[in-house]
Amino acid sequence: MSNKPKKREPLRRSPPTRRTKSTSEASKRAAAKLDFQDPHHVSAQRNSLELAIGHEVRDFRRKLNMTVAELATMAGMSTGMLSKIENGQTSPSLATLQELSKALQVPVTAFFRKFEEEKDATYVKAGQGLTIERRGTRAGHQYQLLGHSLSRDLSVEPYLITLTKDSDVFPVFQHDGIEFIYMLEGEVGYRHGDRVYSLTPGDSLFFDSDVPHGPEELRKLPIRFLSIITYTRADRG
Repeated sequence: MSNKPKKREPLRRSPPTRRTKSTSEASKRAAAKLDFQDPHHVSAQRNSLELAIGHEVRDFRRKLNMTVAELATMAGMSTGMLSKIENGQTSPSLATLQELSKALQVPVTAFFRKFEEEKDATYVKAGQGLTIERRGTRAGHQYQLLGHSLSRDLSVEPYLITLTKDSDVFPVFQHDGIEFIYMLEGEVGYRHGDRVYSLTPGDSLFFDSDVPHGPEELRKLPIRFLSIITYTRADRG
Protein backbone atom coordinates (compact mmCIF):
# COMPACT_ATOMS: atom_id res chain seq x y z
CA MET A 1 0.00 0.00 0.00
CA SER A 2 1.55 3.26 -1.07
CA ASN A 3 2.02 5.97 1.57
CA LYS A 4 2.21 8.77 -0.99
CA PRO A 5 -0.33 11.48 -0.31
CA LYS A 6 -3.06 11.73 -2.85
CA LYS A 7 -3.10 14.75 -5.06
CA ARG A 8 -5.91 17.05 -4.20
CA GLU A 9 -7.94 18.08 -7.17
CA PRO A 10 -8.52 21.82 -7.47
CA LEU A 11 -11.92 22.97 -6.42
CA ARG A 12 -14.22 23.65 -9.30
CA ARG A 13 -15.95 26.94 -8.88
CA SER A 14 -19.15 27.79 -10.61
CA PRO A 15 -18.79 30.64 -13.11
CA PRO A 16 -19.77 33.97 -11.58
CA THR A 17 -23.33 35.01 -12.09
CA ARG A 18 -23.56 37.86 -14.60
CA ARG A 19 -25.69 40.70 -13.34
CA THR A 20 -27.24 42.53 -16.22
CA LYS A 21 -28.95 45.21 -14.16
CA SER A 22 -28.73 46.35 -10.57
CA THR A 23 -31.83 46.44 -8.43
CA SER A 24 -32.09 50.23 -8.75
CA GLU A 25 -31.69 50.07 -12.52
CA ALA A 26 -34.38 47.42 -12.72
CA SER A 27 -36.69 49.63 -10.67
CA LYS A 28 -36.06 52.57 -12.97
CA ARG A 29 -36.76 50.40 -15.99
CA ALA A 30 -40.01 49.17 -14.45
CA ALA A 31 -41.06 52.74 -13.69
CA ALA A 32 -40.25 53.82 -17.22
CA LYS A 33 -42.28 50.91 -18.55
CA LEU A 34 -45.26 52.01 -16.47
CA ASP A 35 -44.92 55.56 -17.79
CA PHE A 36 -44.86 54.22 -21.33
CA GLN A 37 -47.96 52.13 -20.69
CA ASP A 38 -49.68 55.11 -19.07
CA PRO A 39 -48.81 58.04 -21.39
CA HIS A 40 -51.76 60.11 -20.22
CA HIS A 41 -51.02 59.45 -16.52
CA VAL A 42 -54.37 57.82 -15.86
CA SER A 43 -53.22 56.91 -12.37
CA ALA A 44 -52.78 60.61 -11.61
CA GLN A 45 -56.23 61.34 -12.98
CA ARG A 46 -57.71 58.79 -10.61
CA ASN A 47 -56.36 60.82 -7.74
CA SER A 48 -58.06 64.00 -8.95
CA LEU A 49 -61.26 63.15 -7.06
CA GLU A 50 -59.37 62.73 -3.79
CA LEU A 51 -57.54 66.01 -4.40
CA ALA A 52 -60.80 67.83 -5.17
CA ILE A 53 -62.46 66.50 -2.01
CA GLY A 54 -59.43 67.38 0.08
CA HIS A 55 -59.35 70.91 -1.31
CA GLU A 56 -63.00 71.46 -0.41
CA VAL A 57 -62.62 70.04 3.11
CA ARG A 58 -59.66 72.35 3.76
CA ASP A 59 -61.47 75.34 2.26
CA PHE A 60 -64.60 74.83 4.38
CA ARG A 61 -62.50 74.30 7.52
CA ARG A 62 -60.57 77.52 6.98
CA LYS A 63 -63.77 79.48 6.36
CA LEU A 64 -64.90 78.40 9.85
CA ASN A 65 -61.47 79.29 11.31
CA MET A 66 -61.07 75.74 12.56
CA THR A 67 -57.76 73.98 13.12
CA VAL A 68 -57.07 70.49 11.81
CA ALA A 69 -57.19 69.17 15.37
CA GLU A 70 -60.56 70.80 16.06
CA LEU A 71 -62.19 69.42 12.93
CA ALA A 72 -60.68 65.99 13.48
CA THR A 73 -62.13 65.87 16.98
CA MET A 74 -65.60 66.95 15.83
CA ALA A 75 -65.56 64.40 12.97
CA GLY A 76 -64.27 61.58 15.21
CA MET A 77 -60.99 60.91 13.41
CA SER A 78 -57.27 61.40 13.97
CA THR A 79 -55.47 64.53 12.84
CA GLY A 80 -53.24 62.34 10.71
CA MET A 81 -56.20 60.92 8.81
CA LEU A 82 -57.70 64.38 8.30
CA SER A 83 -54.37 65.67 6.99
CA LYS A 84 -54.26 62.80 4.48
CA ILE A 85 -57.80 63.62 3.34
CA GLU A 86 -57.03 67.32 2.90
CA ASN A 87 -53.88 66.50 0.92
CA GLY A 88 -55.68 64.03 -1.35
CA GLN A 89 -53.59 61.12 -0.10
CA THR A 90 -56.51 58.84 0.76
CA SER A 91 -60.01 58.13 -0.44
CA PRO A 92 -62.45 58.86 2.41
CA SER A 93 -65.45 56.59 2.89
CA LEU A 94 -68.99 57.87 2.61
CA ALA A 95 -69.37 57.56 6.37
CA THR A 96 -66.28 59.73 6.88
CA LEU A 97 -67.61 62.34 4.45
CA GLN A 98 -70.92 62.37 6.32
CA GLU A 99 -69.15 63.07 9.61
CA LEU A 100 -67.12 65.85 7.97
CA SER A 101 -70.26 67.36 6.45
CA LYS A 102 -71.90 67.49 9.88
CA ALA A 103 -68.86 69.08 11.47
CA LEU A 104 -68.50 71.64 8.66
CA GLN A 105 -72.26 72.21 8.31
CA VAL A 106 -72.33 71.60 4.56
CA PRO A 107 -74.01 68.90 2.43
CA VAL A 108 -71.89 65.92 1.40
CA THR A 109 -72.31 66.93 -2.24
CA ALA A 110 -70.41 70.16 -1.53
CA PHE A 111 -67.18 68.15 -1.33
CA PHE A 112 -67.54 67.14 -5.01
CA ARG A 113 -68.13 70.66 -6.35
CA LYS A 114 -64.67 71.26 -7.82
CA PHE A 115 -64.47 67.78 -9.33
CA GLU A 116 -67.79 68.13 -11.11
CA GLU A 117 -67.15 71.61 -12.50
CA GLU A 118 -67.23 71.63 -16.27
CA LYS A 119 -63.89 72.52 -17.83
CA ASP A 120 -64.33 74.36 -21.12
CA ALA A 121 -61.92 74.55 -24.01
CA THR A 122 -62.39 76.39 -27.30
CA TYR A 123 -60.34 75.50 -30.38
CA VAL A 124 -60.39 77.93 -33.30
CA LYS A 125 -58.62 77.26 -36.59
CA ALA A 126 -56.79 80.16 -38.21
CA GLY A 127 -59.21 82.55 -39.87
CA GLN A 128 -62.29 80.80 -38.46
CA GLY A 129 -63.08 82.97 -35.44
CA LEU A 130 -66.71 83.95 -35.00
CA THR A 131 -67.28 87.30 -36.69
CA ILE A 132 -69.44 89.47 -34.46
CA GLU A 133 -70.63 93.06 -34.30
CA ARG A 134 -69.46 95.51 -31.66
CA ARG A 135 -69.50 99.29 -31.42
CA GLY A 136 -66.45 99.58 -33.67
CA THR A 137 -68.01 97.52 -36.46
CA ARG A 138 -69.64 100.70 -37.81
CA ALA A 139 -66.17 102.22 -38.06
CA GLY A 140 -64.89 99.33 -40.18
CA HIS A 141 -63.27 97.41 -37.33
CA GLN A 142 -63.44 93.65 -37.86
CA TYR A 143 -63.92 91.50 -34.74
CA GLN A 144 -63.35 87.76 -34.55
CA LEU A 145 -64.28 86.18 -31.23
CA LEU A 146 -61.76 83.44 -30.38
CA GLY A 147 -63.44 82.04 -27.27
CA HIS A 148 -65.81 82.76 -24.43
CA SER A 149 -66.25 81.62 -20.84
CA LEU A 150 -69.83 80.64 -20.10
CA SER A 151 -69.84 78.89 -16.74
CA ARG A 152 -68.14 81.30 -14.35
CA ASP A 153 -68.78 84.67 -12.79
CA LEU A 154 -65.64 85.97 -14.50
CA SER A 155 -66.02 86.49 -18.23
CA VAL A 156 -63.05 86.52 -20.61
CA GLU A 157 -63.52 87.52 -24.25
CA PRO A 158 -60.50 87.21 -26.58
CA TYR A 159 -60.82 89.00 -29.94
CA LEU A 160 -58.70 89.23 -33.05
CA ILE A 161 -59.22 92.77 -34.34
CA THR A 162 -58.33 93.84 -37.87
CA LEU A 163 -58.18 97.42 -39.14
CA THR A 164 -57.86 98.16 -42.87
CA LYS A 165 -57.99 101.16 -45.20
CA ASP A 166 -61.77 101.06 -44.81
CA SER A 167 -61.55 101.47 -41.03
CA ASP A 168 -61.99 104.73 -39.18
CA VAL A 169 -60.32 105.92 -36.00
CA PHE A 170 -62.49 105.40 -32.94
CA PRO A 171 -60.79 106.43 -29.68
CA VAL A 172 -63.96 106.56 -27.57
CA PHE A 173 -64.61 102.94 -26.59
CA GLN A 174 -65.71 102.68 -22.98
CA HIS A 175 -66.95 99.59 -21.14
CA ASP A 176 -66.64 97.65 -17.89
CA GLY A 177 -63.65 95.51 -16.97
CA ILE A 178 -60.01 95.47 -17.99
CA GLU A 179 -58.45 94.95 -21.40
CA PHE A 180 -55.18 93.57 -22.72
CA ILE A 181 -53.94 94.36 -26.24
CA TYR A 182 -51.10 92.56 -28.03
CA MET A 183 -49.97 93.87 -31.43
CA LEU A 184 -49.48 91.37 -34.26
CA GLU A 185 -49.17 93.48 -37.40
CA GLY A 186 -49.00 97.11 -38.53
CA GLU A 187 -48.69 100.22 -36.38
CA VAL A 188 -51.32 102.18 -34.51
CA GLY A 189 -51.49 105.17 -32.20
CA TYR A 190 -53.76 103.84 -29.46
CA ARG A 191 -55.36 106.28 -27.05
CA HIS A 192 -56.16 105.56 -23.43
CA GLY A 193 -57.45 108.56 -21.52
CA ASP A 194 -55.05 111.47 -22.02
CA ARG A 195 -52.19 109.42 -23.53
CA VAL A 196 -51.55 107.96 -26.98
CA TYR A 197 -49.35 104.86 -27.19
CA SER A 198 -47.47 103.86 -30.34
CA LEU A 199 -48.01 100.12 -30.78
CA THR A 200 -46.02 97.96 -33.19
CA PRO A 201 -45.77 94.13 -33.44
CA GLY A 202 -44.82 92.66 -30.08
CA ASP A 203 -46.00 95.65 -28.06
CA SER A 204 -48.77 95.27 -25.50
CA LEU A 205 -51.09 97.51 -23.51
CA PHE A 206 -53.02 96.59 -20.37
CA PHE A 207 -55.60 99.05 -19.03
CA ASP A 208 -58.86 99.80 -17.27
CA SER A 209 -61.44 99.81 -20.03
CA ASP A 210 -63.94 102.12 -18.33
CA VAL A 211 -61.62 104.96 -19.46
CA PRO A 212 -62.20 106.17 -23.07
CA HIS A 213 -59.82 104.27 -25.37
CA GLY A 214 -59.32 103.10 -28.93
CA PRO A 215 -57.25 103.51 -32.11
CA GLU A 216 -56.62 107.19 -32.86
CA GLU A 217 -53.94 107.00 -35.59
CA LEU A 218 -53.80 104.21 -38.18
CA ARG A 219 -50.11 104.56 -39.00
CA LYS A 220 -49.34 101.37 -40.91
CA LEU A 221 -52.04 99.14 -42.44
CA PRO A 222 -53.27 96.50 -42.17
CA ILE A 223 -53.34 96.48 -38.38
CA ARG A 224 -54.05 93.31 -36.41
CA PHE A 225 -54.00 92.86 -32.68
CA LEU A 226 -55.38 90.62 -29.99
CA SER A 227 -57.78 92.24 -27.54
CA ILE A 228 -58.65 90.29 -24.39
CA ILE A 229 -61.47 91.80 -22.33
CA THR A 230 -62.15 90.56 -18.81
CA TYR A 231 -65.08 91.56 -16.61
CA THR A 232 -67.35 90.11 -13.95
CA ARG A 233 -70.89 89.25 -14.92
CA ALA A 234 -72.15 91.43 -12.11
CA ASP A 235 -70.68 94.42 -13.96
CA ARG A 236 -72.78 93.65 -17.02
CA GLY A 237 -75.92 92.92 -15.03
